[in-house]
Amino acid sequence: MKLGIDVSTYFEELEHGAKYYDGNKEVQPLDLFRENGVDYMRIRLWVQPSSDNGEPYLAGNCDLDNFLRLATLAQQKGYSIMLDFHYSDFWADPGKQCVPKSWANLDLDGLVQKVYDYTKETLQVIAQHGIKLAYIQVGNEITNGMLWPLGKLIEQPDKSRTNFDSLIRLLKAGIKACREVTPESAIILHLEKSYDQVIYNEYFTHMEQAGVDYDVIGYSYYPYWHGTFEQFYANVDFCKKFGKRQMVVELGYAFTAEDYIKHDHGGAHLVVSNDNLEALGFVQEYPISREGQKHFTEKFLQMAEEHGIEGVFWWEPLWIPGDGICWASEIAMKYIHEEGKSSRNEWANQCLFDYKGVKLPAFDAFKK
Repeated sequence: MKLGIDVSTYFEELEHGAKYYDGNKEVQPLDLFRENGVDYMRIRLWVQPSSDNGEPYLAGNCDLDNFLRLATLAQQKGYSIMLDFHYSDFWADPGKQCVPKSWANLDLDGLVQKVYDYTKETLQVIAQHGIKLAYIQVGNEITNGMLWPLGKLIEQPDKSRTNFDSLIRLLKAGIKACREVTPESAIILHLEKSYDQVIYNEYFTHMEQAGVDYDVIGYSYYPYWHGTFEQFYANVDFCKKFGKRQMVVELGYAFTAEDYIKHDHGGAHLVVSNDNLEALGFVQEYPISREGQKHFTEKFLQMAEEHGIEGVFWWEPLWIPGDGICWASEIAMKYIHEEGKSSRNEWANQCLFDYKGVKLPAFDAFKK
């Protein structure tokens, strides 16, 4: 089974002084992961993660330059690369799939053509830099569609969804470009709601009927939102009927519910904190603790092997807190229509290093 990491914010961490340790010894974390048998790096790509005035959106500033720098470094260290196209200027997930600013006035036909052209041109640049892509995600967490509103799936009163035809046109355009430029890369369709057999059956039945040319069903799995191991792996087994390989392209679990900010912080919370554990319904067998995170990781990887998962990627294991480390700038929050939120790093307790950058027990569990 392949192991991977998504460390798209890595350079931003280093620029703000982040250091990583194994005990008292400072280490190069990308080398340490390789020593653990982690062979793959997933890197997200945004179209224009800055305002028209050049104000950065932060969270790694994951433009093409960042991708090229990080992928080049990763290849030098022996990693194989997964490219994660968001088809947005900033975060794309089940709650938002914002059309890039420069694409905003296109109709569906124009958007389909733009997806093809952008994908092809981007992949050609990547190839010119000598970067080989083992996997390509065409969209990120596209459970509810992509490039809204034109590519959004619309829920009906009976819970079925419509507008698959538009979504499929967009996906086929991106996949066509991938096959033309880098036919050796495996194509991933990435969803969340990874416990929900009804959603997955509907979605991938539509893909099958429309002849969408993909290779891998990709999952996000965070147990606070995506159910127990048993629910998740029941869906994995159910989806084997589609005849595709399966990967967990995002995995995470908290090592503490204590905040790294001790003073008042305006009501902004970590994604997983003491204030919301009960509401999140976390997995009781694996307490939110250093040892709990380790045991969660060991059990999840064991079950992944047993159920035929091709690979597992830990999401942002190096995104530790620090001055200037943010999930979004103010101008970025305006772009995704989430003004007024705190910009703090909400994910810092999901890393494989603690708040001071010291390797956690789960790091050693995340190995071949």
